[in-house]
Amino acid sequence: MRIKFIVVGKKMPSWVQTGYQEYARRLPRELQLVLIEIPLAHRGKNADISRLLNKEGEMMLAAIKPTDFVVSLDVTGKSWTTADLAKHLSNWQSLGSDVCLLVGGPDGLSTQASARAQQHWSVSKLTFPHPLIRVVIAEALYRAWSVNAGHPYHRE
Repeated sequence: MRIKFIVVGKKMPSWVQTGYQEYARRLPRELQLVLIEIPLAHRGKNADISRLLNKEGEMMLAAIKPTDFVVSLDVTGKSWTTADLAKHLSNWQSLGSDVCLLVGGPDGLSTQASARAQQHWSVSKLTFPHPLIRVVIAEALYRAWSVNAGHPYHRE
């Protein structure tokens, strides 16, 4: 199974790339984490935000296959513990299709991208910078996998 981590934004600082890659490479081959970056639409002084969100959403949707299971990462979603994420990960693996995790840009996800999601996950009630969330999600997925695999990485 592949987890397609579809995020708005490119040109991340090196610490983000290093942190993300560290956890992504720890995952086994049968649980591949693939980063798909969507360019952030230019937000000028008088930008039409809804038009820009729609443009970003269209590019996100183009990266999703009809058979993919889609999860939006959104503050309005449901909070999960590590144990919850481990259960969701196990369920996703049993689906037999790829999973797409969607992270919007500074103005969130488009209505269309959010509507495509079968699950809505709130990583935290805190607001994180978008670069940091890449590292947080990669680590959380590795931790959830370690719970399911009986690996000693996660301790309760």
